[in-house]
Amino acid sequence: MKRFALIGAAGYIAPRHMKAIKETGNDLIAACDPNDSVGVIDSYFPDASFFTEFERFDRFVDKWHREHDKHIEYVAITSPNYLHDAHIRFALKNGADAICEKPLVLNPHNIDQLKIIEQETGKQVYNILQLRLHPSIIALKQRVTQELQRHPDRVYTIDLTYLTSRGKWYFTSWKGDASKSGGIASNIGVHFFDMLTWIFGDVKKNTVTLKHPDTNAGTFELQHAKVRWFLSVNYDYIPQEVKAAGQRTFRSITVDGEAIEFSGGFTDLHTRSYEHILSGNGFGLDEAYGSIETVAEIRRLDPQGLQGDYHPFCKKVVL
Repeated sequence: MKRFALIGAAGYIAPRHMKAIKETGNDLIAACDPNDSVGVIDSYFPDASFFTEFERFDRFVDKWHREHDKHIEYVAITSPNYLHDAHIRFALKNGADAICEKPLVLNPHNIDQLKIIEQETGKQVYNILQLRLHPSIIALKQRVTQELQRHPDRVYTIDLTYLTSRGKWYFTSWKGDASKSGGIASNIGVHFFDMLTWIFGDVKKNTVTLKHPDTNAGTFELQHAKVRWFLSVNYDYIPQEVKAAGQRTFRSITVDGEAIEFSGGFTDLHTRSYEHILSGNGFGLDEAYGSIETVAEIRRLDPQGLQGDYHPFCKKVVL
């Protein structure tokens, strides 16, 4: 049984981490969040200590291993994106490995510094890149790898569409502040970009078509693919047939016009990610670097508008 602490216990994704810690047979010793709406802890670890002040949490973590002669071995981080870097540093400097939600950090230079701290402390950083563990995505990677062995110059055509509706609260929260979330591409797109580059190769050219507070769209030229992508939290852009079914989320990936079915199987991917890490694997800083570099570049690029071969959903935004 491994001992965990959790930073960001009141966040949307925190219960999946609690569930993963529980389902892998481990224990949550302490949790921290400035917000105290954390009754969900009772469903998993009612005996965990909880703190709303980081300073008291810091003191507890330090005292705990001195009094119990047992280190907290992992710190799970589900705090707002802009705090990930600081909280990862906290974990490493307290003798724990860090398991951090996506995006790992907001800028690639943060990863460069974390590598130095890993070397200094001997501890490791793991990023939740759950799509790499999705059965449909694994099958796609295997298929593409085999096809590229036979046809190494092949270039696929891909459309990535991800809409996850959010209400007005989103833009009042830290998620609506690009300086804290990294913007739409970082907040909801980074793990899709990681998945695409994992399968089809590194980004050779990165172009932004649209950049609005609720919508980002653009194109990539990858080593083995041309990608049109569209990301939004605006319900208005969801296809009518999806709305008619009462759904507020739409995911679609097509490869050479063929739809890749991966709508199910998301709820258990955090547990699988924890199993992967605890078995001595896991996705570290090097695996996270490419997608973080990509979304950081998207923030810097100016949108070009409806030019060239843009994603068809862009017409929903700009008429």
